[in-house]
Amino acid sequence: MPAAPQDVTRLLQAWSDGDEAALDELVPLVEAELHRLARAFMRRERPGHTLQATELVNEAFLRLAGARQVRWQDRAHFVGIAARLMRQVLVDHARSRGYQKRGGDADRVPLDEVRLEAAERGLDLVDLDRALEAFATVDARRSQIVELRYFGGLTLEETAEVLNVSVETVKRDWRLARLWLLRRLNGDAQASTQTRP
Repeated sequence: MPAAPQDVTRLLQAWSDGDEAALDELVPLVEAELHRLARAFMRRERPGHTLQATELVNEAFLRLAGARQVRWQDRAHFVGIAARLMRQVLVDHARSRGYQKRGGDADRVPLDEVRLEAAERGLDLVDLDRALEAFATVDARRSQIVELRYFGGLTLEETAEVLNVSVETVKRDWRLARLWLLRRLNGDAQASTQTRP
């Protein structure tokens, strides 16, 4: 049975306050959620990727354990940070394997997974990460929606819960965020930084 969100929130806050025992209680409660996120991330990776979902979870846990300065708000905040860390792990992995140049042997992310019907080509994971980082400076919440939906594999409803907004807000922001990113990734960087979605 999944842990009650209030139990996770209580343990996260205790851990933030320095209670190391809270982390030991927290890990089994969030492990299934992190594995689900990791599987969603890995489904978007190329076949034969050298990282496995379990390794992605382990690396995210290591980075989370080092995040003592984070003042955890609740389970939703935790899921959002975990999704961001997993994306960073995959981007770091892609960079370490020398996949920085567009058109090389880079990890490809099909745009149809993002449901941008107009585009049929794949994206370099590092390029997508750069675009998403730029988007975060323009609109942090919409950037987070892309991270949770696309990278984290969360549904509209789950994303709304994590961000504490309505499903309609997530739908609207998801649509506008995809358009902004598509424009940015197609080379219209100047226009995309000047126009807030």
